[in-house]
Amino acid sequence: MDTLSKSKSDKLFDVMNVIFFCGVLFIVVYPLYFIIIASISDPDLVNAGQIRFLPQDITWIGYERILSDDEIWRGYYNTVFYAVFGTIFRVSLIITGGYALSRKDLPLSGLFMILILFTMFFNGGLIPTYLLVKNLGMVNTVWAMIVPGAVSVYQLIIVKTFFQSTIPKEMLEAAMMDGCGNIKFFTKMVLPLSLPIIAVMVLFNVVAMWNSYFQALIYLNDVNLHPLQMILRKILIVSEAQLDMINDSNDAVEEQKVAGLVKYGMVVVSSLPVLVLYPFLQRYFVKGVMIGSVKG
Repeated sequence: MDTLSKSKSDKLFDVMNVIFFCGVLFIVVYPLYFIIIASISDPDLVNAGQIRFLPQDITWIGYERILSDDEIWRGYYNTVFYAVFGTIFRVSLIITGGYALSRKDLPLSGLFMILILFTMFFNGGLIPTYLLVKNLGMVNTVWAMIVPGAVSVYQLIIVKTFFQSTIPKEMLEAAMMDGCGNIKFFTKMVLPLSLPIIAVMVLFNVVAMWNSYFQALIYLNDVNLHPLQMILRKILIVSEAQLDMINDSNDAVEEQKVAGLVKYGMVVVSSLPVLVLYPFLQRYFVKGVMIGSVKG
């Protein structure tokens, strides 16, 4: 009887979990879905609140306005470049740094960790950082988007903990007895076992680089180097300025409708690559974070 009662309670718990997480999924997914259908629906219907689950009076004016702009494509190219090479550069530093700090035979490893953790609470501020980047000759170069802030202390700690809990010291001792050096051990044995945490770091840094605009706003004056986010910001500012300059009320209303479609479309255009990438890394994501967050 107790077993039957427990089975019923477990089933009820599972049902409640499904209902709860379906509600959370709807809350998270619906706003993005609404933006997608609103970007191709009649602006009058969107403003009147008549768009719910299906697009109506489909129009592609917003996307035509966005994709006909050469700056958009240049921004896409720059952002892809920053995201790919910036992620490779950052993940390489984080993985190698985390592995080095996880080794107990690293001299002064405790001091290094104290100095690294210190940067989480104190930093030089914006102006000294800008002066440093300028003195290094990185202003108006691609390096200004890649090098500053390349190593996240939070990510470094996750990777360090992952290696400590996943790579046993006996494996290193056995490899050393067979004549395996540090570099060979790291490349041949550690990296193949670290795919989950590498995937997590790639996802973190791709998203961060893709959404990055503040560094470009501070360090890049050359519009040819601006990432997509800066281009989209410029389009929003220009479209609002154009609305203020239109004297004819009818033209202003029509332009405002197009501006609404452009805003929705830009959200879709800027988010789509990350949304496409995430499903391929999702299976590693939870595993890597959970392993890296608890020291075994």
